[in-house]
Amino acid sequence: MPPETLRVAQSGPITTVTLVEPTMRPRVFLELDEVFSQLAEDPHLRAVILDAAPRHFTYGLDLPAAAAELGQGLSTAAGAAARLTLHGTIRRLQRGISAVEACPVPVIAAIHGWCIGGGIDLITACDLRLASADARFSVRETKIAIVADLGTLQRLPRIVGQGHARELAFTGKDIDAARAAAIGLVSAVYPDRGQLYAAALALAEEIAQNPPLTVRGVKRVMDYSADRSVDDGLAYVAAWNAAQLASEDLAEAMTAFFAKRPPDFKGR
Repeated sequence: MPPETLRVAQSGPITTVTLVEPTMRPRVFLELDEVFSQLAEDPHLRAVILDAAPRHFTYGLDLPAAAAELGQGLSTAAGAAARLTLHGTIRRLQRGISAVEACPVPVIAAIHGWCIGGGIDLITACDLRLASADARFSVRETKIAIVADLGTLQRLPRIVGQGHARELAFTGKDIDAARAAAIGLVSAVYPDRGQLYAAALALAEEIAQNPPLTVRGVKRVMDYSADRSVDDGLAYVAAWNAAQLASEDLAEAMTAFFAKRPPDFKGR
């Protein structure tokens, strides 16, 4: 069955995954897990764009739907069994965001309008983030008595640093696209939604022109190195290149360079 909360469109080696609802029902996290797990198995995939169809990227978690899904675990009188069930539900929802992060190719978030709560969880799991000038961001969970639990508190500090991340998480304040760019949450800001998507597509196409196994290797090495020492990262990339450096794409890159022509990479 096709997903209810996402639209998936493939154009050559680039796939666009689009949020189709303004709020995030628990189902969207399950479908993110399914969709990105399937994308991870596609050897021809070179880049993913993550955007949204509604007027805003997302208003965050659909609270009534979440309350129905989380059930008795939200009650102050909940017993041990209900709380254990709640724990399992949270872990299941976390997997949807983690599946985006684990995608073997670069994922580019194109953010317009409001990006609140679960939207921050989602975009911080992406490799690159672009925004339109009307974009607004908020770690809103704090204001509704929830400790953000789907990845924002773990991933946001790695992107913007502890100081900015703690300010946003402690206050739940809204920031605009200019502030988001200043702190490094987004890489660039575009005047409107049309130019935003055009820029995301151009970036995906630029990535797709590079040797695909190398791009996947770069992502793998950078992910491994993010929370480890430089020496650990160097040891890992040395082992990676010892196993992966010799490829048909490497030979093609050298041949194309000396022939003064564009390379034709096959991912072999």
